[in-house]
Amino acid sequence: MKISATILEARTAGREARASRKRLGLVPTMGALHEGHLSLVRAAKIQCDVVAVSIFVNPTQFGPTEDLAKYPRQFERDCALLEEENVDILFAPSVDEMYKKGDPTWVTVEGLSDRLDGHSRPGHFRGVTTVVAKLFHVIGPDVAFFGQKDAAQVAVIRRMVRDLNFSVDIAVCPIVREPDGLAMSSRNAYLNPEERQRALVLQRSLRHVQEAFRAGEKHAARLITAAREVFGKEPQVRLDYFEIVDPNTLDPVEEITGNTLAAVAAYVGSTRLIDNVVLIP
Repeated sequence: MKISATILEARTAGREARASRKRLGLVPTMGALHEGHLSLVRAAKIQCDVVAVSIFVNPTQFGPTEDLAKYPRQFERDCALLEEENVDILFAPSVDEMYKKGDPTWVTVEGLSDRLDGHSRPGHFRGVTTVVAKLFHVIGPDVAFFGQKDAAQVAVIRRMVRDLNFSVDIAVCPIVREPDGLAMSSRNAYLNPEERQRALVLQRSLRHVQEAFRAGEKHAARLITAAREVFGKEPQVRLDYFEIVDPNTLDPVEEITGNTLAAVAAYVGSTRLIDNVVLIP
């Protein structure tokens, strides 16, 4: 595995892959890798000839009171996992490498960036789209792989790719869950044993909504009420949002007539977790 710490090194590695007419896949991550990340790497290995992974804890997508300082950093462990998966290129830049002092340029997807997590975390998606745009320009992948757990992020990045004419396909891979149903996340490491059990309310709420939907309930407001009732039984978990939206525009829907995203975010102690499910008529 070739480890690139600079933009020049990563750009050269990407150019070499494309010069050989090899299909190049990119898995952007912030490190602290788990099976969810590795499932993206494996999907990339199947679909592409060369696989690049980025590890960069992006400061611009964290708010001033969020967990940037304590976000888990496990670089040596991450490298070992990627070696086991036969990753070809690892791009692991410093903050100074990715953001020169005084950089005034941002990539913002108007409208979508203010919905779901963007509403709860102002400026979050501006940081995401800016760094992802940088990664696309540096590495030049044919395909970039993202997880369904970050469904709102996927919608925002897809719109950015369309509007800015990036020549990259966006591949979305299924959520990987723990045996008890909790969606895998690097932030799960923050949870103590009691919080870990309480966190299962996110998946319970989604499952309850999915069951009601399959039983014939199509009105979003009633499904959201049902989800909130599940959270009412776990008062020590603070619901941030439970919304039912169009998966592409993130606009709220009133009645489900096509594929629709049910998305949830909640605070378990001080840890914010997200999850979702697609309701398919």
